[in-house]
Amino acid sequence: MTSNDTISQVWEFDPEKSLYPRLSEYKSLFDVSPEGESTIISLSAEGSTPELARQRTAALIGAFQQRLNELRLDDAVQRSQFMRKELEQAAENLRQAQAALAAFKASSNLVSAEDQTREMVTAINTLTTEQAQVLAQAQASKAQVETLSARLELNPEQAIRSLSLGENQDYQFFRQELSEVEALLTETQAKFTDGHPQVQALLEQRQDLQDQIERYIFQARAAQSGVNATIGQESAALIRQLILAESQTQAYYSQGKQIQTQIDQLGSTLKTLPAAQARLVQLQQQYDIAEGVYNGLVAQVQQSKLNAFSSYPSVQVFEKPRADSKPSGPGRRPIALGTILASMFGSAAIVLFLESRNPLLSLQDLQATNLPILRSIPYFKHLVVNIAPRVETEIEFQRLASAVSMKPLKNRRLMIASATSGEGKTTVTLGLASALITLGFRVLVVDGDFRKAELSQRLGCDRFAMSEVPSAPVQIRSGLDLLSLRPDEDKIAEFVARGSFEECLNSAQATGHYDYILIDSAPVSLTSEAALMATVVPNVLLVVWLGKSNRNPFRDTLEQLMRHKAQILGLVVNGVDTQPEGYFYECKKAPISS
Repeated sequence: MTSNDTISQVWEFDPEKSLYPRLSEYKSLFDVSPEGESTIISLSAEGSTPELARQRTAALIGAFQQRLNELRLDDAVQRSQFMRKELEQAAENLRQAQAALAAFKASSNLVSAEDQTREMVTAINTLTTEQAQVLAQAQASKAQVETLSARLELNPEQAIRSLSLGENQDYQFFRQELSEVEALLTETQAKFTDGHPQVQALLEQRQDLQDQIERYIFQARAAQSGVNATIGQESAALIRQLILAESQTQAYYSQGKQIQTQIDQLGSTLKTLPAAQARLVQLQQQYDIAEGVYNGLVAQVQQSKLNAFSSYPSVQVFEKPRADSKPSGPGRRPIALGTILASMFGSAAIVLFLESRNPLLSLQDLQATNLPILRSIPYFKHLVVNIAPRVETEIEFQRLASAVSMKPLKNRRLMIASATSGEGKTTVTLGLASALITLGFRVLVVDGDFRKAELSQRLGCDRFAMSEVPSAPVQIRSGLDLLSLRPDEDKIAEFVARGSFEECLNSAQATGHYDYILIDSAPVSLTSEAALMATVVPNVLLVVWLGKSNRNPFRDTLEQLMRHKAQILGLVVNGVDTQPEGYFYECKKAPISS
């Protein structure tokens, strides 16, 4: 209701539009609040006059209803377009599935796999039975040929020669015709009854051929020399039966071969049915799915036409707009309170903005590193060798020295480092060295900040020129020596990386017999040589200052030291406000009067 599109329609025709140049200012005149646990929405509008307030309320209601109608129409159009594309795609998928199914049925001649398989098996069984019958008839005809040959003591060929028919071409022609007619008659009798015209015609043709053969037999017996004269009419009939039986035998065997060919073809087709049936089932399933999707989309299209108010319900006005008798507006006290709150929130926002740009290190950040906090040093001014720190500060340094003395340090070397400058790294180095001397150790401090040399300045060695800086340790006081190294500024990284720095440490340690060597390094996040020193002095004591150190450089320092395989012994938190408790245990002397 309070969208920019709806409010802008009211704003365009408002008589006081010039008083509200921005739409956001004009929108603040309206208040829309839904009633709890109901579908009722309360609408209120402000105006310079009651009539103007009523006009604005009525105009907003009308614009809202008009906007709802536009949204309903747009929703219907989008649904229709979306459904149309989906419906066209579903129809195309259905057509493709139907075409693929029909093409496969046409190419494979497979419509119903189960019915066709059943019919094919029945046909094979029928042909097998028919083949068995034909072979049985062939065997019977063959037996008849053998019987007649035994009675005549002639095989069919000898009987024909005896009748002088072996060289007679006409006789051979009629005999061949008789054999073909017998085969055709046998095949026709398998299909039709004996009274069928084709069967009768073949019987008559066979009879004619038999009569012709019989006439040739009689002619051969009378005219051909070497013919057995004892053969009479009965022998001729037997010879005719022998020839007929032989023709029938050949016809039966030929018919059996044809039946076997049909059986083999049906068997081959039957073997291909499982794969074809699987493909047919797959295509049928694809067609069923496409048909279901298409029918579902058609139903959705019809349903969307009926649900015009499904997304945007109907809106009714329960009460006409009316003006309140008491004018509304802020008083002086809310205005003053709002000004104060705005100032407070603005200050907080500025603090948060500065914190987000350069976040300060907090105690939670230190706890997240899982590194032990060896000591917390109270705030005091710079420590110099001739000025003793406060008693509580000296105690903290002695506790730090005690903790360091309990650590197994490689080569008795310890690098004191910090992320950035100004975190008290040099002060901690001097305080720790002084505390170790108090414990009876001989200490060498090394100025590893080759650019600023703050440690050397603190100990009064800044008066030497760069060329006059001694390469050997210089005694500062009893038990404390200083090694100040000042390589060329453009070769500092090379000085550390090539091993020159390590050679200086080894030389000083070999001649001085020091118990501890403390290296005051440069800030890790500001220089490159500090991280390289970690390869020479892997034991690192990291100094931080809560409320002064920044979070991002601190994290970057940890990553660089770990990347160079440094062993961080712990953290020293500098600048901590502490309140001394109890009393100081000390010896008091009083003069004794005599």
